[in-house]
Amino acid sequence: MRLGDIAEIRTGLVLTRKKATIQYNIQAKYRLLTLKNIDESGIFNNESFDEFLSNDLLEKHYFTEIGDVLIRLSQPNTAVFVDEQYYGLLVPSSFAIIKVNQLMCMPEYLAWYLNSDEVKKEFERSQAGTRIPTTNKNVLETLQISLVTLEKQEAIMELFKLHQKEKALYIKLIQEKEHWFKALSKKITEGLY
Repeated sequence: MRLGDIAEIRTGLVLTRKKATIQYNIQAKYRLLTLKNIDESGIFNNESFDEFLSNDLLEKHYFTEIGDVLIRLSQPNTAVFVDEQYYGLLVPSSFAIIKVNQLMCMPEYLAWYLNSDEVKKEFERSQAGTRIPTTNKNVLETLQISLVTLEKQEAIMELFKLHQKEKALYIKLIQEKEHWFKALSKKITEGLY
């Protein structure tokens, strides 16, 4: 099954068309999603969102909605699921917005699937451009999707969430060990231990 058969795919806003160039032209301010806001693992990070000053009121379809899947159109083509915390962000043209038929596929599962090694390799084969390879809407629409039952999708997502928590705990442990080592080595070198 192709992604275009189970989802509506649209690209984000070309920002230069709506950017207010002088203070006088500002009609609205929006929180803007940028490439720095998404980790390569497919989750939003703690970076603050940029502010976009628009010379016009923008149409609703350029903003994130709960259940959307966003995918970066340049390498590393990272996909991310939008939950209630990230609702209402302005999506630039460097991302595609995917609205999947949720009777056939869980959006979280689709984001996970798009971040798989097999799909990333498929994007590499089909990318255009010499300096910065990019993926386009047509490539996304024709991408073959391996769908399993909704029950299996839910099971995979539960495993994925546990895996993400475990990774976060390992990272925190490594950071705490690093602080401990620095403090202990400082005490030893200063003769306090």
